[in-house]
Amino acid sequence: MPEIRPFRALRFDPGVAGDLNSVICPPYDVIGPELHERLLRRNSRNAVRIDRPEVRPGDEPDDQYRRAGKLLTSWRADGTLHKDLYAGIYVYEQTYLIPGSKRARSQIGFFGRLRLETFGPGSGILPHERTLSAPKEDRYKLMRATNVNTSPVVGLYSDRRGTSLKAMKAIAATPPDIDVTDDDGVRHRLWAVTEKGPFASQVRDILAAAGRDSITIADGHHRYETAIRYRDERRANKTGEPDPASDYVLMLLLDTTRQKLTVLPTHRIVRDLGDPGVATFLSRAHELFDVEPVTGRLQLERAFASVARSPGGEGRFGLWTRQGGAILRARRDEFIRFLPPGGPALRRLDVTLLQTALGRLCKIDREAIAAGRLAYTKSVREALDWVDQADNGADMAFLLDPTPVAEIAAVAADGDVMPQKSTYFYPKAVTGLIINPHEW
Repeated sequence: MPEIRPFRALRFDPGVAGDLNSVICPPYDVIGPELHERLLRRNSRNAVRIDRPEVRPGDEPDDQYRRAGKLLTSWRADGTLHKDLYAGIYVYEQTYLIPGSKRARSQIGFFGRLRLETFGPGSGILPHERTLSAPKEDRYKLMRATNVNTSPVVGLYSDRRGTSLKAMKAIAATPPDIDVTDDDGVRHRLWAVTEKGPFASQVRDILAAAGRDSITIADGHHRYETAIRYRDERRANKTGEPDPASDYVLMLLLDTTRQKLTVLPTHRIVRDLGDPGVATFLSRAHELFDVEPVTGRLQLERAFASVARSPGGEGRFGLWTRQGGAILRARRDEFIRFLPPGGPALRRLDVTLLQTALGRLCKIDREAIAAGRLAYTKSVREALDWVDQADNGADMAFLLDPTPVAEIAAVAADGDVMPQKSTYFYPKAVTGLIINPHEW
């Protein structure tokens, strides 16, 4: 079973670093160039300087990672970052508006150290997606230079008894240690709870519930696999340290049974089909789908605007071309003979159905996807705009509903992995609230 431990985190001291709102940042993998520049200008101690260090003119290879390591050391020396005196867990609540709606939602979880396990039979840690080498190499170089986890892996656990959520809500009824709001209007509150303080029994309940069964990685597969590589390197060096901190990774753990989590869909844009390819798809779509024509793009925008109104997993897709659009509903019986190998959870996913249809009707296979024939966006309007612009190679847009959390866990439990860009958990855990040093 998974082992989750309390730890002593590094945290920003507002008396030295300034307003904590100015030092937090999104995870490195969702920061574009413009946002990166804004964050660098926002505060000379913004966490982006160590989580996604800038590359400067004249840098030698890997200078940015070495600079991040030196900066982290200086921040610890001058008090910008302080290490908590006592080990504990960190209860974390996010309050946000569900994208595309005015409905507020909160989710609560906790940060702890998870003992690393190699994926495979008997492992209590289950992945659901494939990883790419370039992001892992980037995270590895940063971890070697800093010896910390700057951003967490996000894990899902199932607590049917509800003891962990009850315990976390009792903690969250007290004043938080940190209360910040990010650029997307998401409120982040954090409580540092020691294993020997007034909430000791709640800490025990939370850790016991989260470690009772397997944990599915929701976000941060690259960070997790990088942490295993780093662990193995440290072991090879034979430091002789019993139970080293490098055997663990920072994880945000969320219960999936007693609260609703938000997963955003990632829409697909098919490129370089040309008018003949679009015509072929339109003429053959009825082989796999029930096709309901729409009166215009506004109808599609309304139908797919809010994830709050769609449970997902129903085989529904929006189609937009320069010839018009439709709502497609998969005829699952017609898909069976074309679906890829795998367990039933993988084979019933909306993203699997769409990938199968694109391969069958458009010849968009893995090689075509690797060559850039598919583009991705979270925005319904952006997906439709790509097609309407007509000068960028975009020929068709497919709008998707979100993937249900239960289906993600089911795919992982079957030992399968999902197609690329299948999930996007929202909101992201903000970077800069806590940092996990690989030391006790």
